[in-house]
Amino acid sequence: MTSRTSFFVRKRVCAVVLALSLVPVTACTAGGTTPGATASSESSSPTAPPPPTPTPTPTPTASYRPADASGRAQNVPVPVLPDAAKAETKEGLEAFARYWYSTVTYAYEAGDVSALEAASGPSCDSCARVREVVQGWHSEGRWLAGGKLVVEGVQSRFVETGRAEYQVLIQVRQESLSYYRADKTLDEKTEPGPAVGDIMVATYESGKWKAATVEHLEKSK
Repeated sequence: MTSRTSFFVRKRVCAVVLALSLVPVTACTAGGTTPGATASSESSSPTAPPPPTPTPTPTPTASYRPADASGRAQNVPVPVLPDAAKAETKEGLEAFARYWYSTVTYAYEAGDVSALEAASGPSCDSCARVREVVQGWHSEGRWLAGGKLVVEGVQSRFVETGRAEYQVLIQVRQESLSYYRADKTLDEKTEPGPAVGDIMVATYESGKWKAATVEHLEKSK
């Protein structure tokens, strides 16, 4: 049976061409040609200016469509790591924590855990649980809808607890998450709950933050 345990909820729970013509001018005298005078005729070929450079047509951006009962999400925007989250500072750690949760939301919507895994260390159990749900329910025609993680607060004392290792507290809630089967029937829908407190242990190495562990401060009963 495919796992249906979400990260925060227990099981069941888109030429203009200008031509200039010069009329020939002829000098002449009545009754003959005056010595020393010559008939002249000038004409010049009109020069057309180069055609204007065409303006490139912008490539339309595909529009985002969230998942619902009719099908999986389309063109889900990939979360972008903010510049603030790249620094080994208190502000950098807090910005990274917010970004990490956005990668979980993206994984649920898009069925793609690459951004989450890039922001997580190999010992992150919570990441493994998300990967199990996402890969199980984005296969064989199944999909997930909802499950957005909303971060309401982030705080860190930025005290080193290990080599380049720090703790950060996060207040976060998860919106309702629906599990759809390939025939578009709803298998399960979790109800949104109140915000809970999480603690993340993050490490900074080679100019990047990674989540080592992410756990609830209080276990669900």
